[in-house]
Amino acid sequence: MRTPRGLRLQIGLFGRRNAGKSSLFNQLLGQDVAIVSETPGTTTDPVERPFELHTLGPVQFIDTAGLDDVGALGEKRTARSRAVADRVDVAIVVADQWGEEERRLIAFFRERQVPVVIACTKADQRSDRTLENAATAEGYGGVVTVSSATGEGMDRLREALIRAVPDSFFERSTIVGDLIHAGDVVVLVVPIDKEAPKGRLILPQVQVLRDLLDHDAIGLVVKERELASAMKGLTRRPSLVITDSQAFLKVAADTPPSVPMTSFSILMARYKGDLQRLAEGAMAIGRLRPGARVLIAEACSHHPISDDIGRVKIPRWLEAHMGGKVTFEFGPGREFPECLTGYDLIIHCGGCMLTRREMLIRIERARASGVPITNYGLAIAFSLGIFERALSPFPAVLERLRPGGDQRTR
Repeated sequence: MRTPRGLRLQIGLFGRRNAGKSSLFNQLLGQDVAIVSETPGTTTDPVERPFELHTLGPVQFIDTAGLDDVGALGEKRTARSRAVADRVDVAIVVADQWGEEERRLIAFFRERQVPVVIACTKADQRSDRTLENAATAEGYGGVVTVSSATGEGMDRLREALIRAVPDSFFERSTIVGDLIHAGDVVVLVVPIDKEAPKGRLILPQVQVLRDLLDHDAIGLVVKERELASAMKGLTRRPSLVITDSQAFLKVAADTPPSVPMTSFSILMARYKGDLQRLAEGAMAIGRLRPGARVLIAEACSHHPISDDIGRVKIPRWLEAHMGGKVTFEFGPGREFPECLTGYDLIIHCGGCMLTRREMLIRIERARASGVPITNYGLAIAFSLGIFERALSPFPAVLERLRPGGDQRTR
């Protein structure tokens, strides 16, 4: 089912006549939707199209008439453009020149607290970034040079859009609450091993437990060794079992097939990132060959232990799955490489120490570089052969992953 327009992020393109708005609109959509002409005022009414923009999900792009239009008819056109300006979440100010008109337009949106991205168009017709440099020198942020003719700068534009989107758009209201009902029993499997912080639980476990309480569910917390006996002692079937990814195999064996099962890390893939994109990245493991180059990205810095999940266990499981050696590199804390070219796969931690915006930017950079990206829980589930089982609470994701499914390949 298509996401209703009112629930989509509204992104409008604004600027002078012939600044390249319609060409950029078509380039963003990947199809010729808006009429493009050198004749000023070709776009008369706003043109809207829904689109699934990578990492941001369902958005609504809106092309508008030039705000510098003149005459009685021009005033009607600009009035409709201003009406669009009043409802967009993000404005792309499209400029093929830099002057007072652009400054007024940016001030107009700033007064309304609408984030702005400045797209300096027609890069294929210039040999430098004069417009971008001029806007940046005046203190404007989110400035990108693009060419609708060649596609130059489109990846930078998408990343700038992610940075500009209001924080409220990235704040998911629940981690697990939409998967259960009030009164449901949810079993949390929490291994207590060398990696478990002494005297406390790790952040995703605490967050999930709190989310269950907020939704009036019953959370039963056990270690993996007690799961089987706990399941037998329950008078009714649990609605969901959530485990630490390291205990996947034992938990899968002790959980009845009729009970949905997943991991804290997979829940975080949805809460902090893009579950569909990260699940698609996990399937790339099936295409890896010995000698592959894999980046293990850890969002928090910690002292690795003898059986570290990211540096020892995942490499061991991955090599066992592939039947050969792999070259692993590690990026701790904020050390996420600017250049991702050359990697065959990125396996990211759950990202509990990152904002969702930061995680989505990392996912977008991987996509722009053509490198599959997944996370710990999804990679472990795929390597251990329980991928579909671990995604059982998310049937829509599984449906898209199956042959013939609606995978987002653009």
